[in-house]
Amino acid sequence: MSGAAEHGAPAGGSVFASGVKEQTIRANPSVARVAAVLSGAGSTARIMVTDEAAHSAAEAARVLACDVAQIAKSIIFRSKDSDRVVLVVTSGANRVNEKRVVEEIGEKIGKADADFVKQRTGFSIGGVAPLGHLTEPITLLDADLMKFDLVFPAAGHPNTMFRIAPDELARLTGAKICPVN
Repeated sequence: MSGAAEHGAPAGGSVFASGVKEQTIRANPSVARVAAVLSGAGSTARIMVTDEAAHSAAEAARVLACDVAQIAKSIIFRSKDSDRVVLVVTSGANRVNEKRVVEEIGEKIGKADADFVKQRTGFSIGGVAPLGHLTEPITLLDADLMKFDLVFPAAGHPNTMFRIAPDELARLTGAKICPVN
């Protein structure tokens, strides 16, 4: 399954922003940080700026006209033992099973509040990207994402996403690929 980003905009016209709106969003420090990581790693992934903000996997899938399972959600937890960021990049169709995360990382986890997320990752909830964090997270990548040619993570702002092969995403994030639901 490939999705809208590979075949152009969905029927009915472009969903991608242009002009001043696109320039303003691309200049956002969080988006610029993600772009720098992608570029610095030699990735061919490019950030897409949409006219509509996507605040859920379902909204992102609708905007991109792709399967919700192709949306790569970045869910942040807080390690109770080491106080580190735990990033779980999961399919938009899945809910994270916290017990499974604990089994994979060997530490208890808790919910991360908005202040913790912003301070440790540099991203606001709703635009958390899987890479470009201020502090290196413990990262897990949902094995279900590996069945797709392309997946679509957030790129630092609710109006941004990028398309990337899941194996490249795993490489760039240093993620452990495992079941998380």
